[in-house]
Order: sequence, then C-alpha cells, then structure tokens
Amino acid sequence: MNEVVPASVPVDGLLSVAWLVIALPLAGAALLLLGGRRTDRWGHLLATGTVVAAFVLAVASTLQLSGRPGHAASIDLFTFIRTGGLDVSAGLLIDPLSAVFMLLITGVGALIHVYSIGYMAHDSGRRRFFAYLNLFVAAMLLLVLGNSYVALYVGWEGVGLASYLLIAFWYTRPAAATAAKKAFLMNRIGDVGLALAIFLMFAQLGTTSYAGVFGEVGLLAGGTVTAIGLLLLLGACGKSGQFPLQAWLPDAMEGPTPVSALIHAATMVTAGVYLIARSAPVYDETPTARTVVLAVGAVTLLIGAIVGCAYDDIKKVLAYSTVSQIGYMFLAVGLGPVGYAAGIAHLLTHGFFKAGLFLGAGSVMHAMDDQVDMRRFGGLAKRLPVTFVTFGLGYLALIGFPFLSGYWTKDAIIEAALDRGGWSGWVLGGVAVLGAGLTAFYMTRLMLMTFFGKARWTPGVHPHESPPSMTAPMVVLAVGSVAAGFLLVQVFPLAEWLEPVFGEPAEAAHVVAPAVVGIVVTAVMTVGVLAAWLFVGRREVPTTAPVRVSPVVTAARRALYADTVNEALVMRPGIWLTRALVWLDNRGVDGVVNGAAAALGGSSSRLGRAQTGFVRSYALGMLGGAVLVAGALVAVTTA
Repeated sequence: MNEVVPASVPVDGLLSVAWLVIALPLAGAALLLLGGRRTDRWGHLLATGTVVAAFVLAVASTLQLSGRPGHAASIDLFTFIRTGGLDVSAGLLIDPLSAVFMLLITGVGALIHVYSIGYMAHDSGRRRFFAYLNLFVAAMLLLVLGNSYVALYVGWEGVGLASYLLIAFWYTRPAAATAAKKAFLMNRIGDVGLALAIFLMFAQLGTTSYAGVFGEVGLLAGGTVTAIGLLLLLGACGKSGQFPLQAWLPDAMEGPTPVSALIHAATMVTAGVYLIARSAPVYDETPTARTVVLAVGAVTLLIGAIVGCAYDDIKKVLAYSTVSQIGYMFLAVGLGPVGYAAGIAHLLTHGFFKAGLFLGAGSVMHAMDDQVDMRRFGGLAKRLPVTFVTFGLGYLALIGFPFLSGYWTKDAIIEAALDRGGWSGWVLGGVAVLGAGLTAFYMTRLMLMTFFGKARWTPGVHPHESPPSMTAPMVVLAVGSVAAGFLLVQVFPLAEWLEPVFGEPAEAAHVVAPAVVGIVVTAVMTVGVLAAWLFVGRREVPTTAPVRVSPVVTAARRALYADTVNEALVMRPGIWLTRALVWLDNRGVDGVVNGAAAALGGSSSRLGRAQTGFVRSYALGMLGGAVLVAGALVAVTTA
C-alpha cells in the first residue's frame, strides 16, 4: 500500500518532465502578474493555454505511467530544506492516486478557464483574474503531486492564498472582502492541525516523506498515531469545509462564479479527501481516528443537505450541496479499504456534475443581470435551452438518477457503509440514504424555481443564452455527468487502477444486496423529487420569502446556527481576550514603563528646583553637610 517505485527504476519519457504540469500554469501566473497591462489583450488566452497544455501532458504522463512497474514514478528535483536532522527533497510522486487528481484538476480546470473567457469578458480585472486562476491550479497540482507532507503543505498554503485572492477578487464589495477573510481565518485553524501533524511526524520518525512515514508509522505508539491522524483530519476539515469548519464554504460564493466552480468541484474542497486517502497507512493503524473521520463525514453530509433545502440563493444551495457531497467522500474514505475507491470515484464524478452545475448557475446569472435569488427566476427553460439541458443533466447525476454518474458512485458509498455491518453500518448507511433523499428534494426545488413555472423576473431583465465560450464547457461537463460514473465503475474500474496505492480491497460482505440498495436509494430519491413538487412545483412561488416559518426552517436558513456557534465559542471569547490583553498592555506593561518614566521625570524636576544659582545657597548647603558629617563622626567616636 502506498508503495513508492525504487530509485533504481529510471524515469524517462514524458514522466521525466512531468514537473512541467505544475510549472506551466505557475509560469502563466507569474507572467500575467509581472507583465502588467501589456498582457491585458492576450493574458486570458495564455492562462487558458497553459492549463490546456498541462492537461495534455497529464494525459500523456498517465498513459506512460500505466506501463511502469507498480504504476508509479518518484522524481527528485532539488533539495528544499537541509538543516540539522531535517532533509527535505523537493520531488514528485506520480502514482494512480495523484494521476487521478492531476487529470481532474487540469481537465476541469481547463474547461473553467475557457468558460471564464466569456464570463469575465467585460471585467476590467480579467488579466488579474486569470493570473489567480493559474496560481490556484499550480498550487493544487503541487499539493497532489508532491512526494512528502512538506511539499503537500507548500501547495496547501498556496491554494489557501489563491482562494483568498479569488474570493476577494471584487474586493470593493464588503461582502466579498469579509467572505475572503472568513475563509482565510477558518482555514488557518485547519492548517495549524496539518502543521502540527507534520512536526509530530518529524519528531517521532525523523522524516516527512511519504515513503519514510508510511514505512515506519507502524512502529509508533498507538496514541501518537491517533494524534497524527486527528491532526491531519483537522487540516482536511478546513480545506474541504467539513464539520466543524464548514461555515466558510458557502460564503465563498461572493467570488466570481468560475471561482465557485473551481473551488467546489475540482480543487480546493477535494484537498481534504486527498489528504485522508493519501494518509491511508496512518489511518490503518488508528481505528479511533478512522472512526472520527466517519463521524465527521456522516454529520457533514446531513448538515449540508438540510441547509440546502432552505436557501433561495442558487449558488449557496449548490455550495451546501458540495458540503454534503464532500461529506459522502469523507464517509467513504473513513470506511477504509472497502471505501477508498468508492470515495475517489464519487470525487471524480462530482467534479463533472458540480462544475457543470456551477457554470450553469453562472449562465443563469449572466442572463439575469447577476441575480442569484431563485424567487426572481422561473420560466427560464425556454429562454436558456442549452443551459437548461446541461444543468438538468448535472441535476439528474447529482440526485442519483438511475444510470447517470451519481447513481453509480453514491450507491457504491452507501453499499460500503452498509457492508461495515453491525449497528454502525446501519446508522451510517441510513444517514447516507437520508442524505440522498434530501439531495433530491433541494435540487428539484432549485430546478423548479429556476427553470419552470411563471416568470418572476425583475423589471428590465431580458434573459438570453450565454455565448459559445460559456456553453461549450457546460456541454462537455454534461457529457461527463452522464457517462463518467458508468465508465469508472463498469468499463474501466477505478478500484483496479488504485490497487497499487490502496491494495486489493477485501471481498464485500454485502449485508444488503447491491440490487436492493439501488432500489431503496432510487425510491428515496423519487420521494424527495415528489416532495419538492408538492411543496414548490404545484404552487406559485412568491417573489419574497415568507416571514413566518417553522423553527426547523428558520434553523436551516441560518445554516443550523453554525456562525452563531462560532461567534459564541471562538469570535466573542477571542474579542474578550484581545480586549483584556490590550488593557493589560496599556495599564500593566505601559503603566509600569510610563510610571517609571514619570517618577524619574518628577523627581528630577523637583531636584532641579534646588539648583538656584546663588553662591550663598551653595555655601549654606556645604556648611550644613559639614555639620552633619562632623556630628556623625562624633557619634561614632563616643560609641
């Protein structure tokens, strides 16, 4: 498991220059940021071209990888850190797991770049936007291709920086600036966990490379391995927006829509899933940490699904859908060997249909003068035919409609959860099935409010289809939404491709027959669709949300009070602590310093008054001093 090809196996061909997959978008970002306005006319084309070229190289490298022993290549580039006992070599590890992510990041990333050409055509900061997109892609590629936890951490922080720049791209809008700061700060919490895990690895094992850590993790004490696993999980929760660090993800919708697609589909939110999957040997040694991963995934998938049912903002509904779907992936990888392939497969299919849904939402906003309130949509199916069809296919794939992508991969996760056996298997499987029903409800509600019913458009809005530069990527993603799941599960089994990384999975016990699981999940999905039609489809949608609603709806609209809890547990105590420290600094530290200065200054001014400048005063002082000295001498002598 997680074996690295020995150095004796030479790396040749395109694999020897695989570092260009990272270097190309990174060079594009540098050129656009340093080139200034001189690159305005063609900067977007350069940025798109670098990612397309990286995708072509990624495909070629993956094809060559399939013919190597162990399906892996380890490439040393240069010495990154060498001090004391720490020796970190900057290098790449290209194996089936990293190759899958490399293809997803560059492939979906290239489509999002193409889409952005049309979406950002009239934005004055387009060059800067494409530079940030390139930087984001390069950082994410470094994260998944690095051969050590230190290399992963460098990419991890690069993704955090790029996401901050992209979310705050329209920084003159207070909401965008606030959302970017919120994302940055909440991710710092997770990043501290990842950094501490890396420190602990080096302190205990003397190395941070995957080969070194995975080869010796079994020698560590159980408590140490559990601590490493929990700290890694904290980092994963931050980047992937999982409980309890999920509140930043929906607010990230304040950035341009292509950013939402890039963050929520192919890059940032998948980083946590990659970290858990890559660290499989660690979690294999600590059932406690693996159980916590399961709990986090199960709780988060329900939180995202429940909150998604109550929002009217089309992008935030999709954002909470992402929170929920990433929860499914955490649940899968938390199941261990029986769930790794299912989780990664769902991650790949999710990359297609969720990117298509976000780009479709951007197309709707493009037609509706950037409005996001679904209560102001309706009747758009005829006005936006391409958007409607492509968005509709993504919707069907997401809810698990039979034989589309989500049907194959989500059902596989539910089967793996049930196969765990015992009460925990039934609980986890039941939560996953319930999440599937809620997903069908909130996504059908979104479809009905956006594309069907009477037009509720704001006066002056004239919906129109998006240009080909935007619709073409949506068509490609729609094709993936339809076919990717079938191809990954039935035609080119992803589980077989990932065997060199995770090993051959144990034979499934099949507590419940797969056919029965499929029937039950489809039935629950159908109930969710019908419930949405009963509550939304057959009624006229008001243009404003009702003021009086049930406490359950109120809680969902407030994201189950996640921000309230964060404010109570973190923000307000932090403010109080800051105020206390400021008071202590002003009254304590500064008080002592200023008091000493005042005492010296006051005493010196008072002593200065004794300096009158009159000779008689000095003579009198000398006489008085002489009398005191003489008196003292007489007293000593007589004693």
